[in-house]
Amino acid sequence: MLTDSSKWPRLGERPERSTSDYVLITAAYNEEANIAKTIDSMLLQSQLPKLWIIVSDGSFDRTDDIVQGCAKVHSFIRFLRVTRQPGRSFGSKVKALRAGNELLKGITYNFIGNLDADVTVATSYFEDLMVQFDLRPLLGLAGGFVVEEVDGEFRDRSINRIYSVAHAAQLVRRECYEAIGGYAVLEYGGEDWHAQTSAKMKGWEVQAFPELKIFHHRHTGEGDNLLRHKYRQGRMDFSFGSDPWFEIFKCAQRLTEKPFLMGSAARLFGFFWSWVCKDERPVSAEFIEFLRGEQRQKLSIALGGGAKNLLKSNTNGKSQKRSQT
Repeated sequence: MLTDSSKWPRLGERPERSTSDYVLITAAYNEEANIAKTIDSMLLQSQLPKLWIIVSDGSFDRTDDIVQGCAKVHSFIRFLRVTRQPGRSFGSKVKALRAGNELLKGITYNFIGNLDADVTVATSYFEDLMVQFDLRPLLGLAGGFVVEEVDGEFRDRSINRIYSVAHAAQLVRRECYEAIGGYAVLEYGGEDWHAQTSAKMKGWEVQAFPELKIFHHRHTGEGDNLLRHKYRQGRMDFSFGSDPWFEIFKCAQRLTEKPFLMGSAARLFGFFWSWVCKDERPVSAEFIEFLRGEQRQKLSIALGGGAKNLLKSNTNGKSQKRSQT
């Protein structure tokens, strides 16, 4: 069952201050245009992290110089450089985060978080998040809504959902983080999706708070060709075991996103191309079953009773096929 959002505490229902502490890891690849903004945003936080590890993921611009200069002045900032092949890589990003995680051994903390190197947040962002964790003992993973600049003003992304936490600026309760084994290294990305699905499978709650804004200073997919980005997302969806009917519905919903029509077509093509190629999935059968159960429920709610009959027919057909084999 989907969590009833009407029962969730709002940001106004909070004690005076959280007594918890947190650590952050940032993977930065050629972010000289944005990393200084991100650092300034963190320096203004009402509750600073106990430790913030910024990993240069093979950068060859001025990213390293900017981070190292700040680390010399602020003791809670640590700089780490890793080397890899040039070019944007989703697997490399998580490997960089895992390298940063090694520096946390022996450090006590309540929450661990990811902060992208091209975002800024309000001064109380992380304190507000920890207060919500204090209010809800089963809340395992949380974050805000990503906003991007459109026509000179920041607006919510159309894909923002309260049940889907963007990786851009999130916190994970330490017990939850350890239970899911940290962020998975995945060929097509989606480590945030994998983490929150794994958390829910283990009984943790997941929530994105619309009141908490994450200002993204580079549009989603801007670091890559947009059509290639959509195609990769389709292959990512297949690798996680997404239900085909849900994939078609999701792509239909996003026909108006840039690049118009072609983006959804590229994502759907990527999904079914992986199906044709019989790509191996890096997730367990239990993960796929849990994810598809969630997706079918969302589809039933969105489309009403007709979807229930369609999904039931689809499920029965698979059951009959299994019984014949």
